[in-house]
Order: sequence, then C-alpha cells, then structure tokens
Amino acid sequence: MGKNESLKRKGGVVLTAPLPLDGNESDSDSDYRTPNIIQRILSLLAAVKPGSDLTRLHLPPQFNIPKSQLQVYGESVYCVSSDLLSKCSKEETPLGRMVCVVAWCVSMYRPLPFGVVPYNPVLGETHHVSVGSLNLLVEQVSHHPPVSALHASDDKNNIEMIWCQSPIPKFCGSCIETEVVGKRHLKLLDKHETYTMNSPKLVIRFLPFSSVEWIGNVTIRCQETDLEAQLCYRGNSFWPRPSLHRSIKGKIVRTSTSHIIYEIDGHWDRSVMGKDVATGQQTTIYNAKEALSELKTPVVVDPEAVCRSESSLVWSEVSRAILEKKWDKARECKSEIEEKHREIAREKQLKEEEWLPKYFRVFHSQESGWDCIPENNSVAPAPIVVNH
Repeated sequence: MGKNESLKRKGGVVLTAPLPLDGNESDSDSDYRTPNIIQRILSLLAAVKPGSDLTRLHLPPQFNIPKSQLQVYGESVYCVSSDLLSKCSKEETPLGRMVCVVAWCVSMYRPLPFGVVPYNPVLGETHHVSVGSLNLLVEQVSHHPPVSALHASDDKNNIEMIWCQSPIPKFCGSCIETEVVGKRHLKLLDKHETYTMNSPKLVIRFLPFSSVEWIGNVTIRCQETDLEAQLCYRGNSFWPRPSLHRSIKGKIVRTSTSHIIYEIDGHWDRSVMGKDVATGQQTTIYNAKEALSELKTPVVVDPEAVCRSESSLVWSEVSRAILEKKWDKARECKSEIEEKHREIAREKQLKEEEWLPKYFRVFHSQESGWDCIPENNSVAPAPIVVNH
C-alpha cells in the first residue's frame, strides 16, 4: 500500500495502515524512515546508561511511526482479518474456549518496524474505533509513568475487555527491553467467565543483528473453569536460530492440579499447533497469515463526532509531516503538542488540581499494580470504523 492509499484525511484526522504481520514489509508505512537508522539509534543512546528507564527520553520524529501508542494498542484488538474474538464466546466447552482465547491472544502480537516507535500519548488522549459489533475506547490515564486504559464491548457476542497497562522501556546496552505491566481482562459475559492475562516483553536488538521480538512468559487464567494457559514466547539470544525465532511453546493445565490437558507449539508469526493430550489429536489453532492478511485501514464515517482528544486528530499534523518526510515541520508540530501539555500540567500543579481520567477510574498499589474500572458499562459506537 502506497503513502497516498494509506493516508486518510477527513476532518483533520490522519489514519494510517495498521502494522502488518512483518514489521519491515516494503508496502507498510515504514518506508518514510531516514537512512542509517542503526547509527542514528546508537548515537541517540550514546549518553544513556544501561538499565535506564527510557520513558522520559524525547525522540525526534525520525524515530516515530505515524501513529500513537494508543492506536497500536487498539489495532492489536480490532485489526484482524478473521474474527478470532467472537469465536471465544461461541465454543461449547471450557477447553475449546480457552484454546480460542489463546489463539486470539497470539494474534495481538506483531512486530514494529525496526528502529521506530509510536508517539508517546499525551495525558487525556483517547482512541475510539468500531469494527462490526465491537466498540473500543482507549484513554491515556497517566503520563509519568505512561499508563493506558482500554475498554471494549461487543453486545452481540457478549464480550467485554478491560486493560490497564504501562510500558516500561529500558536500555540494556545492545537492546531495548520494554516490559508491559498491568492487567488485561477478557470477559465472556454469557458464560460468566473472566480470562486474566499478562504480556510478554518487547525486545528491540541492535547488535550483533537488528530484530524486534516478543519474549517472555504469558499466563492466561480462568478461575471459573479452573483452566490456565502457560505460554513462553522465545527469540534469538545472540545468533539467529530459525527454530527459536518468534516461536511459542506452552500448555493448558488444570490450575488446581497442574495436570496438563493440552500442548501448544509453533511460531506466532506463522502458525501455532495444539494437541489434546487425552486423544493425541493435533489441530492448527492459529494461522498468522489468515488472521493478519489484508488488514483494513480505519476510516472516518462522522467527522463532526470525532473527539478533540482522538489520537489520530491530536497527532495529525505530525503524522502528515512524517509521511511527507518534512522533518522540520514534524519536529515543530511535535514540540508544540508536547509543550502545550507540559504547560497544562504545570498549571494544574500550581493550582493543586488533580487530573482525573474521563472514562476510567484508575487504581495502583505496590501489590497488584495498575488496574481500572470503566465509567460506563459498555462502549458506544465510534465515528471511526474498520470496514470488513
């Protein structure tokens, strides 16, 4: 998809094509990047000590993809070719539903183009999109540390999703590791089941080769069915090994007994197989090409209803400049947005006013981390949609 096809402008909103299965595909929006990206990254990080938290590092627009992190979170849920989410509620057995939840969870992970990241959302920024009967809303509920809250509802399929998470990127010398902390809940309302899950780490390697990988352990637990999926996302440690690159291995167990009833093995960017331990039957539970091919760019159906805090509107001028490779303009527009919100924060601090999210109540504790409760029972249809 070329730049003119992927860039949609209505009412000031700029919407770009979703991240593809291969983050370095030539037809993605990553073709705007400047040359010598590795040298530029290493130069930028030259003064950063290993182990440092990078959440306060100000990046020039040459290191940004033309969309906010909120949009990337949303895309991981609504940008799929096959409807993996609704299948979760349609399965008849608890094990069948857990297998579908695992497949849907795997579909959320795709690599970023190497060397670039989304915009760091400003406080109060939102992203509101509908696809079919699924309506999704994300809000940036904290800036330092960066915390995003997500609420999605599908009344037709009796599904609700609530996330509250915070990415913590750290420089580790030859790579950047981003741990995503916080809780994710997927509720199958008519089954009275809640699936709680975490996220693997996003690892961006510079040396001895460049790569973007998801690595780490993910646990998906459903207390009501006594089932738990234990997944391990694996990647190359130093030298490339095709068998490990973007691989996933795991099992489904009964939580109360730790008895293994299902085995999982494959690659999250290709296919994942499942095996019923009792019968020995093997099944392809996830096919990345089928799930993530021909992804559609969201479109604006009601420009007047787009909220002023909408990500694709807040960052529209920066995105236009990046896609047109007008780097001075992009830098100027980005600085204006960031300075405006720093000034708002300073004013509230002087007035001793506490900033409160619009759509969520947010909680944090040392024991349980970040969590949130949506202000509304369901999400309203959005003025931005993804057409099938």
